[in-house]
This record gives sequence, structure tokens and C-alpha cells, in this order.
Amino acid sequence: MKQLLVALSLALMSAPFGLSAAESLMVEGPTWAEISGDIVGDVALQDGGALLSVDAPYRAEDAATVPVVIEQTDTGPVITALKLVVDENPSPLVAEFRFGPAMHPLKLETRVRVNQYSNLRVIADTAGGSFMTGRYVKASGGCSAPATKDPEAALAGMGEMRLKLFEPAEVQQSTARREAQIMIRHPNYSGLQRDQITQLFIPAHFIHELEVWQGADLLFALEGGISISENPVFRFDYSDNGAPALRVRAVDTEGNVFDRMLPKDPPA
Repeated sequence: MKQLLVALSLALMSAPFGLSAAESLMVEGPTWAEISGDIVGDVALQDGGALLSVDAPYRAEDAATVPVVIEQTDTGPVITALKLVVDENPSPLVAEFRFGPAMHPLKLETRVRVNQYSNLRVIADTAGGSFMTGRYVKASGGCSAPATKDPEAALAGMGEMRLKLFEPAEVQQSTARREAQIMIRHPNYSGLQRDQITQLFIPAHFIHELEVWQGADLLFALEGGISISENPVFRFDYSDNGAPALRVRAVDTEGNVFDRMLPKDPPA
């Protein structure tokens, strides 16, 4: 019996993020029943486990920057829109995405705040209906965690952007499939954080609209809230149409507009 327990412990320790298959699933709870009407209305949700995979750490190292990777595993249906939800956050709807044709099949990564142990849900819209899948994440305090920079320093670099392109996989070269990462400087204050000197709450101030274009073609757009992490990062696959730059337009809750043309650098 002792040997069996040791073997099980070692197996759990060696699993990705230290989780078992059962722990990677969502758990039952009352919150979704309370918030689902506001998020999806009366739309019937189908099981999205065969359409999408959702990867996030079971135990997050930093609740303020929890990485989430969403990848389409059934590449037949075209995903036109997506909602990212963290049930137990003060504002559960993290973001709503819209996708252009070049984003198919979908692969998208971003970083979110998780305020307490919660289901993280992905709801994808296709011509064949809406599909939901997700996982359970153990993290706490992400929405009130102190910013990494003092307010003056954070605001000084606000709106700066960087584009990084990655070498396409060998099997993707014939289809001009690329992988890109966009990084945006913005404190994305949640309204729940305190100034570390005055101990007063910092007013909410975050990017709530974002569009990414290649030439005249939309890659994706989002409407976001307080649960997108500080200094947002979006990593994604797309079909390159040959445009020399990506255009990123972001609007924050103070009315600031950041509109940048990001030339495509040589692959990293």
C-alpha cells in the first residue's frame, strides 16, 4: 500500500503543471448558473471538448498573470467569436473576441487575472452553434495584486507596443501560416489594487477595445475588462497575406487611443 501511494505521488508530480487528468476539468459549482444568463443568454451550449483544448496551470504561480492557451483541435468548423470567462472573478467575462478568416484554425494565447479558485471557460461560436469547454484553476488575489511598477512609471510607457514573429513550422510553410506575439504596455488597473505608497485604491483604467489588422483584413478584435493582465500579451497563429506590417489599435477606458503600425521583423 505504501509503495502504491508513493507511485501515485510521483506520477502527480511529473504531470504537466502538477495536475492529474481529473484535476484539469471544470468542477461543479453554483456560480455559472448565476452568471450564465448575462454571458450567453438562452444560447444552447454544446460540449466543446472535441473542438478546443484549453491549457492553463492548475496551480498558478502568479494569479495576476495566468497564461491561457486556446487551440482548435477539430479544424473543420470556423470559429468566428469566442468568450473567455473566469467564473469567480469580480467581472467574470474576461473578453469577447471576434476573428477574421486568417485566424482559422484558431490558436490563441493570452494572460489573465484569477481572483480565487475558479473555473475558466471558453465559449466558441461557429456556424454549427456554440461550444463550451474549460478547466479549473487554483489561484487567488489576481485582481487585487499590486502592479509591478509605480503609477508614474506605468503611465510613462503606456501605449508602447512590440511585435515578435516566429519561424513557421515546416509543415505550415506552404500555407504561409505564421505565429506572432503582440505586447502592449498598459497598467490595466482593475480598480481593486492599492497604491503601495498612499494605500488608496487606484481607479480602474484598462484597455477595453483592441483590433489587430494585416492590411485591410481583420485578424481579431476584442472587448475586454479588468481580468486581462497588466501589459497585455497576445500570441496567435494566422495566415499571412503578405502585408508588410500589422496594425494594432487599442482604446482604453480613459479614452486614450493607441494606433500603431508594427513592421514585420525577421523571424526570431
